[in-house]
Amino acid sequence: MRRLSAESGCDLCHSLEHRPQTGNELLPIGPAWKDVGKKYRGQKDAADRLVQIVIQGSGSQDRHWSGKASGATMPPNAVEISEADAGKLVRWILSLDKASHQ
Repeated sequence: MRRLSAESGCDLCHSLEHRPQTGNELLPIGPAWKDVGKKYRGQKDAADRLVQIVIQGSGSQDRHWSGKASGATMPPNAVEISEADAGKLVRWILSLDKASHQ
């Protein structure tokens, strides 16, 4: 999954884990995947909703990572990643930060 995320350009905005901010560092553009997994895991239809956000992007009304990410929206990524691969990546993200800390 790490190779897929790198090849698809996901790593340009997202990281695996949240890095605490020290001093005047800028926030990352996108939230850390472990934070995403923790927020959405167990929610009904979370995987389907997140795949659609990956493929279609998010609107400014979806801004809910204040203090953890500087990006106001996620751009559409249908050119960079297929819906099938986005599904694999989202399922992996939703599995992160469980007891195994994959």
